[in-house]
Amino acid sequence: MNEDADEDLLTIGAFAARSRLSAKALRLYDRLGLLEPARVDVSSGYRYYRAGQVERARLVALLRQLDMPLARIAEVVTAEGPEAAGRLAAYWADVEARVAGQRALAEYLRGRLSGGSCAMYEKFTIETVEVPARVVITESRRTLADELPTWIGASLGRLEAAAGKCGGVTGAPFVVYHSEVSMESDGPAESCVPVADAEAARAWAREHGRVWGTRVREEPATRLAYTRITKAQVAHPQILAAFEAVEQWLAREGLEPAGPCREIYFADWAAAGAGDPVCDVAFPVR
Repeated sequence: MNEDADEDLLTIGAFAARSRLSAKALRLYDRLGLLEPARVDVSSGYRYYRAGQVERARLVALLRQLDMPLARIAEVVTAEGPEAAGRLAAYWADVEARVAGQRALAEYLRGRLSGGSCAMYEKFTIETVEVPARVVITESRRTLADELPTWIGASLGRLEAAAGKCGGVTGAPFVVYHSEVSMESDGPAESCVPVADAEAARAWAREHGRVWGTRVREEPATRLAYTRITKAQVAHPQILAAFEAVEQWLAREGLEPAGPCREIYFADWAAAGAGDPVCDVAFPVR
């Protein structure tokens, strides 16, 4: 490279000042492929940038102010025009959804900490029902809370489709939580669909179960204590109050859980409105 071609090159210090990024950040972004220098001196290792790279550098700096992860920044800066804008919009929609969830959780916790728990629990009506033994086809997964809704919809969809080859669906699909699912704990959770033909279900699982880990088991007859909630209440953390309301009722009645808690989806989720009952939050009891 001759001297004339190098006239617009800036040292890393000068480029850092123009782009409002530190030299340390520029070295990191180089390693990640976000912002590579125009030239690196082989003997000294000094990095040089072109003045034309300032705009991209400032874009990276601004995106970092949105707390955007570096991997998402790479997706934005490597796209062009409307595609780049769309990727930014998708990231910000994720941020707003997360903040909305955190806001709801803060309100829920404020109610608990201020002694409003009893009032929260009183709005739930607890009932019991006897459920006969049935055969279910299931799919289990370890998942954190943010991925749970997507996995529930997908797994129940797969199981309900498979039920057509197992004698048909004989009851409401449900999800069993064998351990806590949160942002720190990954369960596992188990999606279940009751089916009519146990032998056909076992044959189907032998043939197709390896793909999704589908298996067949017998769900024993049990008594469930449950409360019915709306589609809006299924969202986290509102659903936590429903589970706790059932637990509080069990304690008052001198009953003990006889198995893991569950959510029973008895309504058409897609067709239901926010205020429509769609789910029973339940505990097996003895």
